[in-house]
Parts: sequence; structure tokens; C-alpha cells
Amino acid sequence: MKPIIVITGRPNVGKSTLFNRITKTKDAIVDNMPGVTRDRNFKDASYHDFDFILVDTGGFENTDKPFSKEVSEQIFLSLKDADIIIFILDGKAGATPYDAEFLQFLRAEKKPVFYAVNKVDSYEQEKYLYDFYSLGSDKLYPISAEHGYGIPDLLDDIALYFPKQKQDKEETGNNKPEILKIAFIGKPNAGKSSLINRILQEDRVVVSDIPGTTRDSVDIQFSINKNKYILIDTAGIRRKKKVSEKLEKFSIIKALKSLERCDIALIIIDTEEGISEQNIKIAGYAHQRGCCCIFLLNKWDLIEANRKIEQQFFEAVQDAAKFLKYAPIMTVSALTGLRVKKIFQEANEVYAQYTTRISSGVLNRIIERAIEYNEPSLHKGKRLKFYYTVQVSTKPPEFIFFTNYPDGVHFSYKRYLENRIRKDAGLDKTPLKISFKERGGRIQFGTKKKRDGRIVKSVKRL
Repeated sequence: MKPIIVITGRPNVGKSTLFNRITKTKDAIVDNMPGVTRDRNFKDASYHDFDFILVDTGGFENTDKPFSKEVSEQIFLSLKDADIIIFILDGKAGATPYDAEFLQFLRAEKKPVFYAVNKVDSYEQEKYLYDFYSLGSDKLYPISAEHGYGIPDLLDDIALYFPKQKQDKEETGNNKPEILKIAFIGKPNAGKSSLINRILQEDRVVVSDIPGTTRDSVDIQFSINKNKYILIDTAGIRRKKKVSEKLEKFSIIKALKSLERCDIALIIIDTEEGISEQNIKIAGYAHQRGCCCIFLLNKWDLIEANRKIEQQFFEAVQDAAKFLKYAPIMTVSALTGLRVKKIFQEANEVYAQYTTRISSGVLNRIIERAIEYNEPSLHKGKRLKFYYTVQVSTKPPEFIFFTNYPDGVHFSYKRYLENRIRKDAGLDKTPLKISFKERGGRIQFGTKKKRDGRIVKSVKRL
């Protein structure tokens, strides 16, 4: 197991900035306003040969402010799991009674605590840190999370606490198990965080009736039946004209970016509220990014439902989101756990189709039968000819048809060919990409590495 290092401290001392600096990402939202971070944010990180899991937490406040209690609970849960604690202090504000109070909780955990005094940009500023020695530490680490000053010294000492790590041969190279990334998206208060907590059977993310509780997109590693997943909790996406605060805009941007790196988007719909135009717009965002989609009709326990009402909901979703007719629809309840475990059965089936590769022989026999059954219409008085078809990539499956008149293929015939591939190849729950190209001499098949590391087939006309 990789060691877990937790970053904690008061609000606005630079925890998320340090998290982003060490992980070399911008996964944590950073803002001058205190209390931006509410949930625990986990990320794999490394420093030289030292691999670890870094955890960003909300700011500790022993007050009656909104979410103060919930954020504190998340902090204490993270401290229980921690191997090392980085206690961030504000080098400009000095030591405060809140720091001393919170330090009592840290000492009760009896785990190594590293005192990092942030916002120290140079060696000259280090001589003004005597105030922090009153907290009882023999060693302070002056750092600047924003500029990187002093962070190597901090990580060097942290790494000494752990033996030299060895790579697990079973999880290196081609043997490394694939991890399915699942994003939970929807409007505010649809029940995304509640659903994740129900799946994990713990209060892993902050839940509230106040819309906009979740701000960061939080990645959570999860395993069930030997299958590994990353669950991505996202901020609720409201209509553009209702979004005014800068923080909410950042949160929505991060939610949309989560769709670019996930394999499956679970589109959460509050059935008590009904199916709205914004629900369908959110589904459209997922569709545009080419990820698989599953509609989850949440809060089904509040509906006096029978099979007829359920079917009416299904038809309403399919009618409103015609572009996602292939997407499965499930009724669930985060409150009672209704059909929550079945989500992963459905996700595995969808993902299997999403990563399917059809051999050229099987694919071309499917297309030949389709054309024999229903020939394409003439194009400018000339007959369309389909020479052959190749699959060039997966995630989603992408097919290229080589024909004499690519522009002459009517959209209805394109849809017919797509439906035949779905039916005959068993790809009824995944998005497909289909394009038409003119045959132009010899075709060279090769491989190409995409930015996300996937190896896909490439086709080049010589």
C-alpha cells in the first residue's frame, strides 16, 4: 500500500495550492476566499522514487458557520487513515489560537506531524518564524506552495519515514489492471454525493440540502468484486444565466472536464423534480465528449411507482434525449440503496461494449448483409458502392466506411448502418462513431499512440 499523506490546517493557509504543487496538477480549486475546499481530495503523487497518496482537506474551523461541522468530520476521517500529516501554517498571519486548538487533535492521533509554514518566499523571511515555535515543534519547514520554495526539503524528510519502495510486478506494464472511471454528473441537489456515500457505505463526501455543496471534482478509488473503479464526484451544473459566482463557474468547468477523462457518465436525475431541459443539456455534454452514459433516476423511493409509471419515465427520458437512445436507464435511491449495487453490473456491461474491437472479417460480413437487405439510394444517378469497412479505435468504437461517394450517403442510411452494427455486433449500449471516406489506392494500417496513452489502429491512404 502507498503511504497516505494528509494536508490539513486552517482555512486559506494554502493547502490546496500545496496539493496542486506536489501533484503537479490543478485538480484542487484555489481561491482567496476561505472555505473553498469541503471534501477530501485524493491524488497519487511521487517525489523521486517515493510514491504516495496525497490528500487535500477542508480548513478546520470550530465555529457555527455553514458546513463547518461536515468539513471537520471529513478532516478527522482523513486523519484516521493518514500515515503522515502535513500541518500548514500561515507565515504571514502568524500562529493563532485556532492553530493551537487544532494541534491538540493532531497530537491525539499520535502520527508524525510536519509543521509547514506557508507563504515564505525567501531565506530572509525565515528569521521571522520564531512565533511558530510556541506551538511546540522543534523543526519548522518554511515553504511557498505558490512558488515551490522549500518544498523539496519537506518531501525529502517525509520520504525518510518510509522504506525504499518496490514495484509490484503484477501491476506493472501490460499486466496493470484497468481502472474504470465513472463520473457522477447532474444538476445541483440531484443526489450525486449521497449516491457515492451509499456506494462506499461511509460519509466520504459532504452532503447537504443546500445546492452547490460540492465544489471540487473529487476522485475516489473503489473496488468491488475484484474490479477497480475511480468514482468522480462533480459539482452540480446549473443553467448558465443562473451561475454568477466565480467559484461556481470554476466548479462547473471542472465538472465538464471530468467528462473528458471518464469512461462512463452517470447522469443523475431527481425524479421528484422531473426531467428538465437542463438534465438533457447535461446529457448532451457527455454525449459530445464521447463517453458512455447511464441515466440514473434517483430518489425513486419518493415516487409511488409501479411498472407503468417507470415505463413512462423511461419513455420521457428517451423522447427528450433522442441522441442517447442507446443509454441504459435505471431507477435508484441513494437513501434506501435501491438497485445501487446493480449500477456496477450495468457499468461493466456498458464498458465491455465501449472497448469492443470487431475483426475486419466479421465487420464486413455484417455490412454486406445490411447492404443486401437494404441497398442505398442512387447519388446523382449513380449507384453507391461500399468497398470495405474498418474499425480504427475503441472508447468509443469508431468505424470508417470506404465508398465511391462519401458525400452521397444519406444520414438516414448512415443511421441504418449504425443500427445494424449495434444489433449484429451487440453494441446496443455504447456510443459509436461512423465516417465515410473515398477509396484512393492502397491503404496502410498502423498504430498510433494518443495523448491519453491508448494505442489505436490508424488508416493512411497512400
